[in-house]
Amino acid sequence: MPEGRLTRQDRQRIAAGLAEGRSYAEIARRLDRPTSTISREVGRNGGPSDYRPEAAHQAAARRARRRIPARSPGPQDRTAVEVEEGAVELAVGMGLPKMVARVLIGLWLSEDGRLTAAELSRGLNVSPASISMAVGYLAQQGLIRRERDPQRRRDVYVVDDDAWYHSTVISARQTLAAAEITKEAGQTLGLDTPVGRRLTRGGAFLKRISLDALTSAERWRDLPP
Repeated sequence: MPEGRLTRQDRQRIAAGLAEGRSYAEIARRLDRPTSTISREVGRNGGPSDYRPEAAHQAAARRARRRIPARSPGPQDRTAVEVEEGAVELAVGMGLPKMVARVLIGLWLSEDGRLTAAELSRGLNVSPASISMAVGYLAQQGLIRRERDPQRRRDVYVVDDDAWYHSTVISARQTLAAAEITKEAGQTLGLDTPVGRRLTRGGAFLKRISLDALTSAERWRDLPP
């Protein structure tokens, strides 16, 4: 069911259901809507922890005003849209901010995994400033990389087969650094104290799993599809 058919009251009931800790499926049954409609509505409006019904309704109205009449999408077009929206919802559910998720999935689903900021801005219909914030975050996490195109004199953002490797390594190294700090704090406080034992044990655990992650990343880096 298209998003535009969700009413203000529907969105208020969605917010109430989220506040009660209900699943998307439960909320969908209450509204007599597909579960995918609810998950898409929540995912594109801040996620379950930050869903605001009035803001969501206003955002839907703005999108409706911007919408340009076009031909009805064919089966392949609809499939592509559903894949993209589902991937964005999944990324948001894993903790990525909405705009960051849209940029990442936009790159992943592009033909060759290479887009300029201007191309991302046009494709997602958002401001260059929003793109700049998103690509900065993604590059910092190792999920994309930045290349300079000398011919067009602009940056190109790239996602390739090594993206998950680099992201895993960066995350594991960050966890390893946190583990060392935690373990040192525990030892400083002393293993004869409850807090010292807790921190030391936690630091040892984080260190072990981060080292395992680094080893596994190297081992499976060239895993064939």
